[in-house]
Amino acid sequence: MANIETKSIANEPQRLCLSVPEAARLLGISRGLGYELAQTGKLPIIRFGRRLLVPKAALDRMLNQGHAVER
Repeated sequence: MANIETKSIANEPQRLCLSVPEAARLLGISRGLGYELAQTGKLPIIRFGRRLLVPKAALDRMLNQGHAVER
């Protein structure tokens, strides 16, 4: 059986972006809602081909400004 390490997102300061599921987990929302918010522009994203990334700085700014996310 392989030894599986769990990664803590908070312990990775060198990463500038999070995946949508990682951002959703930090926000306490479902993965599906995270993708829905990304598609509607309510969650800041950068698109690399088919991959969606959430910049940590943009997420921090959004949270610090107190923007409520509406569905």
